[in-house]
This record gives sequence, structure tokens and C-alpha cells, in this order.
Amino acid sequence: MTLAEIAERLGCELRGDGAIEIGAIRGLEEAGPGDLTFLANPKYAAQLAATRASAAIVATGTAALPIATLRADNPYLCFARVLALFHRPPAPTPGVHPTAVVAASARIAAPTSIGPYAVIGERVEIGPSATIHPHVTIYEGARIGRDFVAHAGVVVRERVRIGDRVVLHAGVVIGADGFGFAPSPTGAVKIPQIGVVVIEDDVEIGANTTVDRATLEATIVRRGAKLDNLVMIAHNCEVGAHSFLAAQVGIAGSTKIGRGVQMGGQAGAAGHLMIGDGVQVAAQSGVPNSVPAGKTVGGYPAMEVGLWRRTSAAILRLPDLLRRVRRLERRLGVDRRGGSEG
Repeated sequence: MTLAEIAERLGCELRGDGAIEIGAIRGLEEAGPGDLTFLANPKYAAQLAATRASAAIVATGTAALPIATLRADNPYLCFARVLALFHRPPAPTPGVHPTAVVAASARIAAPTSIGPYAVIGERVEIGPSATIHPHVTIYEGARIGRDFVAHAGVVVRERVRIGDRVVLHAGVVIGADGFGFAPSPTGAVKIPQIGVVVIEDDVEIGANTTVDRATLEATIVRRGAKLDNLVMIAHNCEVGAHSFLAAQVGIAGSTKIGRGVQMGGQAGAAGHLMIGDGVQVAAQSGVPNSVPAGKTVGGYPAMEVGLWRRTSAAILRLPDLLRRVRRLERRLGVDRRGGSEG
């Protein structure tokens, strides 16, 4: 594909020779002749100057370069789209594998691909163009939309509802029991988890992530949300539309996450909270209280990000400050238990 063809399909500004044939997309250091690379972060500009690539995707307004460029206001988004032009995922084998077990009452719209040892339970409904990889288990009564992809080892529990164009990566479990137990004199009494999970359209969920069914009603992952690997969503939670939750995020029960929220890796939220639209939570932060819309927070307990950064910087100075205070106390004759030594 020529650089001019790529520019036209992506709507980018082309500078340089549009007749260059692009054979692959590679990183700045690995790229060579015939490759297209990209620069999304200005701090790697020095690497771009040394690249052997034939062309690069850069931000609008970038200074002139000795190689051809595709210029976009959002070069990272442009990079994602050009990868989609070149990526050719393996085509699933159509039909139902002989080792798959599909209940007679299940309704699965054609075309479909159901891999080895998959199990589809009673009264399951699946829309057209589903790809169900080996060892996927879908319990009875689940309802799933079109263009569904479930990678190996996925488990979709009973009565779960899944929309269109949902992708579940290997090992995802949707609809396991929420963690509900009532203490009693003889030990914990399990609280039946009789609700469901609802996954709306265009959601993608990473490997080994779990979304628990509600105690009552529904745990919900809204349209377009993206969950990374090893994320845990507890019972009765709601994840807002187009939110991004990075690896090892954990959300305790009944917490509501707004639209467009971003949570960094290993961040966690306590239960029964409201995290407003557009909130950003720094990696490894702990959120013990509700957060208003639009805030950026970090640390534990999570606080306004500027205060968190100042506090973190001050912690590194505490040993020195403590020594200085002790020296001042000795000079002043201060009794550290209170009052003066005189």
C-alpha cells in the first residue's frame, strides 16, 4: 500500500513522496526501509531523528523531517487505525466442531464458529457472526448479541446478557457469584446471588478478568468500556460508558463508575462509592470516598493529584526534616515529651 493511499484512507496530511510502498508498521528503533513508524510522545523525538523508516506518523505542527510524514492532530489514534489496515487476524473455522456440545434448545444464528470442546447450555441465544474458541462454556439462559468473540477458556454464567461486538479474552469469567456472606454464630452464611450481569455493546474485556453477578438486579458494564487483564468488578457495580480500567484494578461492591473514567493499574475503589464522569485515578491509588466528576486523584487515600504529588515529594524529605527538628530541639533544650527541659 502506498503512503498516499494510507493518507487518503486515514484523512492525514501527507508530506513527502506519496509513492513510497509501505510493507509494515514498526517501532522507531526497529523500523527500516519500506516501514512506517510513528511518534506519539515528543520525548522520543531523538529516536525519530535516527530512524531508518521510510515514513513516520507525527503530530500536526511537527518540524520538517528528512523522511516522509503523515500528520494528524492525534498521531496515536492515527497509528491505531493504520495498524487495523495492515492487521489480518486468523480467520476462524466456520461451523461447529464435532467435539463441541450445543444444547438442543440453544439458538445460534448463522454464520458462526464454535471451536473444540466448547459447551453451549440450554436456552442460550447467540446472534450471527459469533466466534467461540476452544473450551468456552456458556451457561443456560445467556443471551448474546452479534459479532461476539470469546477466546479460549471464557465462562459466561447463567442468564448473563451481552450486547453486540463484545470481545472476551482468554479466561474471562462473567457472572460468577458476588462475594456475599452474612456472619452468624456458627459461621458465614452464603447470601444467594440471584441477579445478573449486563455487558453492553462494544465492550472489550482482558484476559482473566472477572465481573461478578449482582446480589439483586444487575452488575453493568456500559457501552464501549474497556477492561484490561486481571480486573475485578464486584457485585452490583456499574462501569460507565467508554471507561478504561487498567490491569489489576479492583472495584468493590455497589460502586458506580461514571462515563469516561480512567483508572491506572492496581488502583482500587472501596464499595458503595460514586466516581464521577471523566475522573482519572493514578496507578496504585486507593479510593476510599466518592470522587466528583472531572477530578484527577492519586495516592492513598486518594487525593487531588497536585496535593498527592507534593505530599509524595515531602515524604522523601521526612528523614532529613526529622533530624533537623531534633537538632533544633537540642539547641532549644526542648523536652520532646512537651515543654522545656529547663
